[in-house]
Amino acid sequence: MRRARAPRITEPPLPPAMKILFVASECAPFAKTGGLGDVVGALPKYLARRGLDVRVVVPLYQGMPWDELEVLDGALVVPMGFGPAHAGVRTGRLPNSPVRIFFLEHWRHFDRPHLYGPPDGAYGDNLERFSFLSRGALALCHATGWIPDVVHAHDWQTALVPVFLDTVEWGRPLHGCASLYTIHNLAFQGEFDPRDLWITGLGGEHLHARGLEHFGALNLMKGALFHATFLSTVSPNYAREIQTGAHGCGLDGVLRERAADLRGILNGIDVDEWDPATDPLLAARFTRDDLAGKARCKAALQEEAGLPARAGLPLFAWVGRFAYQKGVDVVALALERLLQLEAQFVMLGSGDPGMQRALEELGRRFPSKLRVWSSFDGARAHRIEAGADFFLMPSRFEPCGLNQMYSQRYGTLPIVRATGGLLDTVQNYDERTGAGTGFVFGDLTPGALHDTVGWAIATWYQRRLHVDRMRRAAMSLDWSWTRVAGEYEQLYRDAVARRRGRASGT
Repeated sequence: MRRARAPRITEPPLPPAMKILFVASECAPFAKTGGLGDVVGALPKYLARRGLDVRVVVPLYQGMPWDELEVLDGALVVPMGFGPAHAGVRTGRLPNSPVRIFFLEHWRHFDRPHLYGPPDGAYGDNLERFSFLSRGALALCHATGWIPDVVHAHDWQTALVPVFLDTVEWGRPLHGCASLYTIHNLAFQGEFDPRDLWITGLGGEHLHARGLEHFGALNLMKGALFHATFLSTVSPNYAREIQTGAHGCGLDGVLRERAADLRGILNGIDVDEWDPATDPLLAARFTRDDLAGKARCKAALQEEAGLPARAGLPLFAWVGRFAYQKGVDVVALALERLLQLEAQFVMLGSGDPGMQRALEELGRRFPSKLRVWSSFDGARAHRIEAGADFFLMPSRFEPCGLNQMYSQRYGTLPIVRATGGLLDTVQNYDERTGAGTGFVFGDLTPGALHDTVGWAIATWYQRRLHVDRMRRAAMSLDWSWTRVAGEYEQLYRDAVARRRGRASGT
């Protein structure tokens, strides 16, 4: 008698990985001026861990490790308004990830000492430079035959990507690509003389109120707001704020019109880089269950700053741009009185030359209370986050903010203004229970900042157990990109579903 054969079981083929192309003007650690670079340098790695096929396109700027990158054969032809331009392409990978990053090489556009312009202004040809980046990223897809499901563009520098997908790419292989446009900072919109529209390769039919025209100017961001499949910004509260006249920077009406397509997804941080338990840049490591190392980090920071090594004094920190947006002018006005209090201050940043000089002069007048470093140093930023007790972040507006999350992860309690992502990430101190993860205030005035710092100092001296409780609560929060990547993946899938329906001709 023949034995019956067992039925063959065949596994259904796995669906192909969703393909996502990031196009951005910054990507840490290669090029960064703020949170945009951090996001583009981190989010793709966590999307790749979820099984997505992610690639990144950025410019090849001066100072990047050119010789460490692989040079691709041939020249990339980039259509521009004045005719075809040509780019070299180099490639590498985001650190500690399989994500490929492509660098567009064009010495005239990108081999310069600054990304966008010198501290006192912008380069006069930025429209040409970033039109080239946006069109070049799409040309690279054609050249390699890799057609993404979603193109994820960021801020004004790549705002033309959704516009190009809806216009010059219509009916071509990129026709079906959905687009997600992320607003990292609505204040910078990419405004240019409308007579220069020809540089982009787009015709005058796109220069109207529901396209690229905004109060007589060529506004790249406005074009993206109308053309992108979906829109996102970097915190839920900022998504609500930018739909108001107070924070909409003139585009609030467009954003209200597209409110159903706008998502506020809170940024994450790279918890591998920012981890006090493993950070190699610190004098000592520590955890929420063993804070002894934080005390050693404080002593080391006081020594580095040339301040008296007094463990009992609260140490306040600032890390960031010396810019109007960040409220540094209010800090400068409040410091004279704050330096009369029993506390110490360290500041690390660069930006407005007048602010730098004013802060440095205060440091010379109060050498035992204040140290100002006027050039950014990433390693020192880690040491400050670990060694300080409190962190000052009195922003006028803050789409998300990362430093308050770094601070909380290192047990440094943030003092923030109630705006944007700061409201989404910092729980105000409750004097009755000791709950909270920082101190929140409303009015951006020197008096309000002084009073809130004074509140923190009083808590330090009178309720130290509450400070310790808040530290541990802050260090318990999950700010990882793992939490965020799933939200983006779902938004990509929603965008593909919508775009394919629209692009099918139905």
